[in-house]
Amino acid sequence: MLEGIVRESIGKTTAKLLRRDGYLTANLYANGAENVQAAFKRGEFVRAVRNKENLAFSVKVGDTEYNVVIQEYQLHPIHGEVVHVDLRITVPGQVTNFLVPVITNGTPIGLKNKGVLVMSKKRLKVRGAIEDIPTNFDINVEPLDRDQSILVRDIEVPANCRLMDRPDVAICGVIKAK
Repeated sequence: MLEGIVRESIGKTTAKLLRRDGYLTANLYANGAENVQAAFKRGEFVRAVRNKENLAFSVKVGDTEYNVVIQEYQLHPIHGEVVHVDLRITVPGQVTNFLVPVITNGTPIGLKNKGVLVMSKKRLKVRGAIEDIPTNFDINVEPLDRDQSILVRDIEVPANCRLMDRPDVAICGVIKAK
């Protein structure tokens, strides 16, 4: 479980001092819950996120334990390190929007015909309770030939969930190489 500290002051100077010491600032929030300003060790946070098995993972801030989902993160413009992260506290039974990652499997046959696989959407917005939300969407791209794509409407969604993206938006496709 990832452990963090509670931030007493949320000013710019204290955030800079925390970042200098190897911390990552975070905001934990949910509808009906009080906002918590926290800080995590950057390396421990990245390790915990890479090793998580579900969409949600556990964090401990102060004496309280939370089950959270990454809602948004901010990267440093020059060296690309994570600087700040927004974590949504998962409330069981509460219907809300989640960003679910898309994973492609296989090698498209269009690559042999001088095509290139292009990922247009790496995450899909899904509305539902946390218990019903899938961990990720696995898409088989092997049957894709050149100038073909997989749209949002082609994705199977679990019961009690709804895709919030437009149905005519392409998730991935094979285009002609230049």
